[in-house]
Amino acid sequence: ALRMAALMGLPVKFVFSHDSIGIGKNGPTHQPVEIIAALRAMPNMMVLRPCDAVEAAEAWEIALAHRTGPVALVFARQSLPALRRDGGAANRSARGAYVLEEAQSGPRRVTLLSTGSEVQIAVEARARLEAQGIATAVVSMPCWSLFEAQDAAYRSAVLGAGTVRVGVEAAVKFGWERWIGEAGGFVGMTGFGASGPADALYRHFGITAEAVAEAARARL
Repeated sequence: ALRMAALMGLPVKFVFSHDSIGIGKNGPTHQPVEIIAALRAMPNMMVLRPCDAVEAAEAWEIALAHRTGPVALVFARQSLPALRRDGGAANRSARGAYVLEEAQSGPRRVTLLSTGSEVQIAVEARARLEAQGIATAVVSMPCWSLFEAQDAAYRSAVLGAGTVRVGVEAAVKFGWERWIGEAGGFVGMTGFGASGPADALYRHFGITAEAVAEAARARL
């Protein structure tokens, strides 16, 4: 159904409720660590993975306006913190990716890239790095394909030319090289998940703010 909707250009909205290892004790059978990459690889499939309620609303606005193919809306099952308080007429997700938090302690040296439920981890990692005087920005990337469609100047400004880049997503790395480069860091999954509480699983698989911060420090 997914592939045929994409092939025929049908404006179907597919809603996924289990986006990562954070779904709890259902275990690896319900943890789609490789499916997000598969959806992104499908021609004419728009994939949106919002990080909080504001991005979720923006994702729905984008999805309902998109008429030339299907959209996969990938949501977290667990509760997520409100990272944005600026919901309004301007849809920041419409360009695919944007700077959620800019560097504060000087010219940007590190760019942390993330999607969905892991954006909060990137935000926590940024706070750690900034506290050490390492100027760090966080980029939320709810839709890769929309970001890829932007002009080169915008993409460069968001990604931070010449900065260390680290991606964080509770999924496999496949595809992230497009944004972090071969020398970039990635904190995520290398295999299937496991059964257990969400917070325990993130620690077990090393998807933590400290791991993200260390990946950045190691590349400076």
